[in-house]
Amino acid sequence: MKSEARASAVSTAPIVSGPASMGRRKSLNDFLQPEWAILPVLVLVFIVGSLLHPAFLSFDNFYGVMQQTSELGVLTMGLTLVLIAGKFDLSLESTFGLAPMLGVFCFLQVDGGSLGLANSPVLALIAIFAIAAAIGAFNGVLVVYLKFNAFIATLATLILLRGVSLGVTQGQTLYSLPPEITAPGQASFLATPVSFLVALALVAVLSVFMSRHRVGRMLYAVGGNVQAARVAGIPVERILIGVFIVAGVLAALAGLLQAGRIASIPSSLGQNLIFSAFAAAVLGGVSLNGGRGTIAGACGGVLLLVLIQNVLVLAQVPAYWISATTGGIILIALLVSKVSGADKAN
Repeated sequence: MKSEARASAVSTAPIVSGPASMGRRKSLNDFLQPEWAILPVLVLVFIVGSLLHPAFLSFDNFYGVMQQTSELGVLTMGLTLVLIAGKFDLSLESTFGLAPMLGVFCFLQVDGGSLGLANSPVLALIAIFAIAAAIGAFNGVLVVYLKFNAFIATLATLILLRGVSLGVTQGQTLYSLPPEITAPGQASFLATPVSFLVALALVAVLSVFMSRHRVGRMLYAVGGNVQAARVAGIPVERILIGVFIVAGVLAALAGLLQAGRIASIPSSLGQNLIFSAFAAAVLGGVSLNGGRGTIAGACGGVLLLVLIQNVLVLAQVPAYWISATTGGIILIALLVSKVSGADKAN
């Protein structure tokens, strides 16, 4: 009886748009899904951008687009993993800024204020990712073991961490960073930003992991039907804790890339970036109800969002209208998802 229950749970757990589609031919319905619907929209944005401003197709413009895409893309990958698991993590925005700031503040001697405990870039890098992992574990404990609402708990963590960031630096910007910290965000290889190559490597690794590895498939099962996943013997708590930790580490990496690009760490690093990450994930077909979405689709949403904002900047649209586009894009993506039946929200 127990084995039959587990078999039934595995068969009914909705591992939907990620690994479930592996090994079969794609039908017309597959290409109507949001992650595929992005492709013609991307082509349209390219055409419109090239017609609006000659600088759109320039090397310098595309280089900047690749840098921005890599930073937002790495953050969105972390958020996507959490969303697929059926949870939220708004605090990724604060982890994006706080982890690099604390690592540099504690273990480097930089202008703008620091403790300079060791003046070691290696220790600073280790601290950045250790702090991010600790923040992720803390969020996981709140949501998984204390059963706090994920949205409210991570919103509280976001506010708390933002306050810590402001308090530690007293609102100052850390600058004169060593090359070991700035290199990931500034270096290039074969005329391509290293940050973009890092993001591409992460897309490939995480896509294979989610579609081929058993833990990746478990993640879809947990997000699709947590009770069925428990019956199937999936360690739900460990999976969720791990997702929060990985998401935190990815957010810290994204923050490090941006800090390297601008060669400084302002106290407001990453502020309001989580909204763009949500917009990109929804654009890429990631369900806010869990159990559906792909890393590649989410990163396609990142590219589309960055290109749209880039076109608006080149068209000299006022900054306040550019900010308003993020909310409009989320609403449009939700509408497309609802019409296509990809998101079965109540």
